[in-house]
Amino acid sequence: MSAGSLPPPAETLLSVAPMMGRTDRHFRYLLRLLAPDLRLYTEMLTAHALVHGDTVRYLAYNESEHPVALQLGGNDPGLLAQAARMGADHGYDEINLNIGCPSDRVSTGDFGACLMDRPQLVAECVAEIRAHVDIPVSVKTRCGIDDQDNYEFVAAFLTEVAAAGCQLFILHARKAILAGLSPAENRHIPPLRYPLVYRLAREFPKLRIILNGGIRSSREVREHLLYTEGVMIGRQAYSDPYWMSKLQEGFLNPATGREWEAPARALVVEQMADYAQQALAEGARLHHITRHMLGLYAGQPGVRAWRRFLSESAAQKDAGASVLLESLRL
Repeated sequence: MSAGSLPPPAETLLSVAPMMGRTDRHFRYLLRLLAPDLRLYTEMLTAHALVHGDTVRYLAYNESEHPVALQLGGNDPGLLAQAARMGADHGYDEINLNIGCPSDRVSTGDFGACLMDRPQLVAECVAEIRAHVDIPVSVKTRCGIDDQDNYEFVAAFLTEVAAAGCQLFILHARKAILAGLSPAENRHIPPLRYPLVYRLAREFPKLRIILNGGIRSSREVREHLLYTEGVMIGRQAYSDPYWMSKLQEGFLNPATGREWEAPARALVVEQMADYAQQALAEGARLHHITRHMLGLYAGQPGVRAWRRFLSESAAQKDAGASVLLESLRL
């Protein structure tokens, strides 16, 4: 049987990666319309900001988003545990610890990918979080940092953190280069190392290993699911969100036994108009919602005109939800 004809595993896990400036509650609502079983993640929130900031605003989400995970950044076990408890109390389904972000700002704050060479501290953070919440705790990380990128380094990190009780690891299949590359460059310059992730999944059978990085097609998803327990989609989910409905039909429907058909794009726009109506009444701006929808018609005739109309009209002062319905004429 060829790879392309193999059925998906019984417990396939497909998710959309936490992305700063992208996976806010408006985009997550759109994704849920397109895939009822997709696992969603928030943008990264620092534990300090959550504990000392506007908690209600930071943790807001729509009930339809479940299952949805809260991603936290930080290096203080006590503060992370406090933030995680707040997330659990607000109903989040999972706490995810960011040990993969390579940005200068994050590294200066001594968290993110730079913590890969301090697995004992990461383990302490995981243990303290687990002591304060009853929901799963996961770690999203990289396949190494700078010149520490061999199998033994990553395996040692997984071993120590797993001993603290983490059973779910999301591995971006690139290492992070902490000096000299921007976050955007770190997403494509370090080479993808899928075989390394496959090996880790094979040699740590008691852990759930989810692969992330560079995935752009259903064929690639199916291939990775032969070797790992799940796949996390990043930028492609943002540029072509309607693809998520095809992943639901092709992978999540068979895994869950759900009978679900992808909605027409126009119906999704109408549903987003209803959502926008409520969000605007709560103080949101229309363009904060519509900016996440510009990829909905990716590859379809007339998409440029539709995007232009939506971008220009939604940016107008006092733009209302009717703009979305008007856009359907294009």
